[in-house]
Amino acid sequence: MAGRVAVITGAASGIGRGLAEEGARQGLRLVLADIDEAALRALAAQLQGQGSEVLACVTDVADPEQVARLRDAAVARFAGVDLLFNNAGVMQTGYSWTIDARQWQRMLDINLKGVINGIHAFMPLLLEQGRPAHVVNTASLAGLVSSPLMAPYNVTKQAVVALSETLHYELEQLGAQVAVSVLCPGPVASAIMASDAVAEGPAAALNALLDDSIRAGMAPRALAELVFQAVAEKRFWILPHKFFKPALEQRLRSILDESNPRFVMADGQGDAHAAR
Repeated sequence: MAGRVAVITGAASGIGRGLAEEGARQGLRLVLADIDEAALRALAAQLQGQGSEVLACVTDVADPEQVARLRDAAVARFAGVDLLFNNAGVMQTGYSWTIDARQWQRMLDINLKGVINGIHAFMPLLLEQGRPAHVVNTASLAGLVSSPLMAPYNVTKQAVVALSETLHYELEQLGAQVAVSVLCPGPVASAIMASDAVAEGPAAALNALLDDSIRAGMAPRALAELVFQAVAEKRFWILPHKFFKPALEQRLRSILDESNPRFVMADGQGDAHAAR
């Protein structure tokens, strides 16, 4: 992959930072985007100091004009794009009816619209280039199974999975050289829970539990290695954590049997049980 150009949103921390660091190790030229300018500039300086070619672009992925400017900056600097990682995301928890319209909109704008904006801005370029390219959309295990107190996250991540599948079928119909993957990880070490600053009541307790689990999760660089391997193999599904599969099987059985769903909680060690 050396010499290829990768655009990564949400690059300044967590999964995005891991993708940037692994991309730099593999010799990619990097276009890094994030809304956190200080953290973004610090990462860019670090990678440039290690010899990588890096362009840092402060970008709010919720704004289609800013995402279009990100594309234009990548083309102006590197003359094209080979890999697009639509990765930026935030978290919001609480009972579905207590999360207000502003909080819902924020989640929709970043987690879902950010991916839509990335596809809208970059896909024509990737197709027009006439060479192999790859898009990776970051969803979550929440894109495949639902959990209580996480409605906006569940909704946006499941929409990202649906969008990615649709895009996969469309690219196959076209016989395009562009492939797509959807990344559905479990806990990956990051500070994403800090993005949910208004949690209270049951959501506050859930946040504390999630924050501990996430901060102790898979190292972003280890996840990035798996992602780049999947890209090399042109695999659609990227499922780094396997412990959730009993919960997914329970959900699929419920759909096929037309039985009422039960919340199945995995413990991370390969076991799962229905929540009481």
